Amino acid sequence: MTGTTRTLAGLSAIALVAACSQDNAPSEKISDVAETVADTVEGSATPTVADGPYAPRNDCREVPGADAFVARFAAAVKARDAQAVAALAAPDVKLDFGGGAGKERLLAMLAAKDAPLWAELDALASLGCGQNEQGGITLPWYAAQAMADVDPGKAMIVTGESVPVRASPSAARAMGTLSWDIVSLKDGLQPGAPFQQIVMSDGKTGFIASDNLRSVLDYRLIASSRDGKWSITSLVKGD
Repeated sequence: MTGTTRTLAGLSAIALVAACSQDNAPSEKISDVAETVADTVEGSATPTVADGPYAPRNDCREVPGADAFVARFAAAVKARDAQAVAALAAPDVKLDFGGGAGKERLLAMLAAKDAPLWAELDALASLGCGQNEQGGITLPWYAAQAMADVDPGKAMIVTGESVPVRASPSAARAMGTLSWDIVSLKDGLQPGAPFQQIVMSDGKTGFIASDNLRSVLDYRLIASSRDGKWSITSLVKGD
């Protein structure tokens, strides 16, 4: 990978490192681990971020209680502890746009250790934290930011630094690179395809590996403080 790669030292990354030793930790230990991580983060220097306009960062450090909450969430996800994740959710947590809600439904979605939602939560725990207009917090960070003038149904975040853009999927050399930027799918998502054809901000087209693209409408988590207690109020994808 070319260019300068700076370490993302935000809360989510540190929380996940701390949680690595807690793979089999029971729920009662997760809070202690998360509190220790939060204390460490609060005393650390302002983190640097990766290159790119939508690179993960932590804008929630000034929000009372937000750091500790995100640390608890990251630790619970790393431990694959469905009960711990559900304990962080509001009783009426929104889970889709069709009326799905509530802790019991969330627990059902996380019932299996290999349930697809776990991988989605892994991603959320590593993509930074942003303050939202309602006074709460949003994961990933970019979901709380103003987006470029693109169709949300086609907009994708390039997830990585110096990600190759090729003239064709089989091209040996890259025509350029993008770092944590926003692009649009030219002809919609091609499920299962290793590459997607995209349109860049300058109007040029190219191909990027599917593994380096994430829809702006993919899962995002919104949390807010109710009477001093932080809770997940929404965990949805789509629009």
